[in-house]
Amino acid sequence: MVMKNPKLAQGTRRKLVPLQVLVPVVSTVIALGIGLLIIAATGASVVEAIEAFWDGMAGSDFNIGASINRAISLALVGLGFIFASRANLTNVGGEGQIAMGGMFATAAALHGAGGLPLGLAFIVPLAVGTVAGAVWGGLAGFLKAARGTNEVISTLLLSFIALPLVYWSVESFHLLRKPISDVSSLPESAEIPDSTKLPLLFPDNGSPLHIGLLIAAIAVVVVWLVLKHSTLGLRLRAVGLNATASRRAGMRTSFYVILAMTVSGGLGGLGGAIMILGQQFYLTSDFSSGYGFDGLVVGLLSRGSAVGVVIGALLFGFLRSGSINMEISAHVPSAVVLICQGLIVIVIAASALLTNRTVTR
Repeated sequence: MVMKNPKLAQGTRRKLVPLQVLVPVVSTVIALGIGLLIIAATGASVVEAIEAFWDGMAGSDFNIGASINRAISLALVGLGFIFASRANLTNVGGEGQIAMGGMFATAAALHGAGGLPLGLAFIVPLAVGTVAGAVWGGLAGFLKAARGTNEVISTLLLSFIALPLVYWSVESFHLLRKPISDVSSLPESAEIPDSTKLPLLFPDNGSPLHIGLLIAAIAVVVVWLVLKHSTLGLRLRAVGLNATASRRAGMRTSFYVILAMTVSGGLGGLGGAIMILGQQFYLTSDFSSGYGFDGLVVGLLSRGSAVGVVIGALLFGFLRSGSINMEISAHVPSAVVLICQGLIVIVIAASALLTNRTVTR
C-alpha cells in the first residue's frame, strides 16, 4: 500500500492556489492586449481608445457608480445561475427573466405603487419584478419536474417569449406605451414616478450608485450561506448529483428542482426590476440589452462561487461602461470589447480544464 506524504500534498495544494488566481488575471490581460492590437489594426488611436475606455470605466464618481450599477444586475443573474447549478440545472434564461422582471416592475411603478408610503413605492415594484422572474423560472422547473423537459431548452425558449412580450407591452397603448407626442414617438413606457426610483447612496457627489448595491450584497451573502452552510444547499446538491438516490432517501426531488429554478428566476427578475427602478427609469423593447446572457457568462466563470460571481460581474460591468464611452469618444466599435470578453471566457474555461487535470494527477 502506497502512503501519501501529507506535506507533499499540502505543498501541491499551495502551488495550485496561485495558479487558480493567476490564470484569470493573465487571461484578462492577454485578451485586453489582443483588443489593443485589433484597435490598432482598425487605424484608430490606441492611446485615445485607452483614455476613453478608462474614463468610461472609472474616470469620475458618476462613471464608477454607473459601472457598479451595471454589475449589480449581472451579479444577480450570475447568482441565480449558480443557485440552479447546485441542483445540476442550467438556467440560460436570464435574459427572459430580466425582461419579465423589468416589465412587471414598470407596470407596478406606473400603476399604483407611486403613491405608497414608507419606501413601499419602490419596494413593491421590486417585489413584483422578483415574483415575475420567479414565475418565469419556476415554469421551466415545473416542466423539468413534471415532463422531464430539458431546462436549457425551456429557459431559452421562454426568453424568446418574454422579449416579444416586452415589445408588445411598449407597443400597445392599452398596456405600457406612453402617448405619442411631438418630442418622442418611440415605443417606450412613460417615466416611472420619482418616488418609485431607488434611493441613491451618495447623492451629494453626483454618483448614480443606488441601494441596489446593498440588495445585491445581501443576495450574495444569502446565496453563499444557503449553498455552503445550510441543509437546503446540501439537499440541492444531493438532488443534482443523483436524483434517483435522493428520491429513494425520501427527498421530494421535484420540489427541489422547481424551487431551484424559481429562486434562480427570481434573482434574474430582481435584476431586471433594479435596472428599471435604479438606472433606466422607463421601459423599452430592448432595455435588457444582453445583460441576461452576460450574467450567464458571469455565473459560468464563477464555477459555483458567490465571490466569483461578484468579481466577474464587476469585471463585465466595468468593461461595458468602458466600451460605451470608447465607442462614443474614440469612435472605436464596442464590438472590440465583446471580442475581449469572448477571449476571456475561452481562456478561463481552458484554464479550468487545465487546473482540474492538475488536481487529479
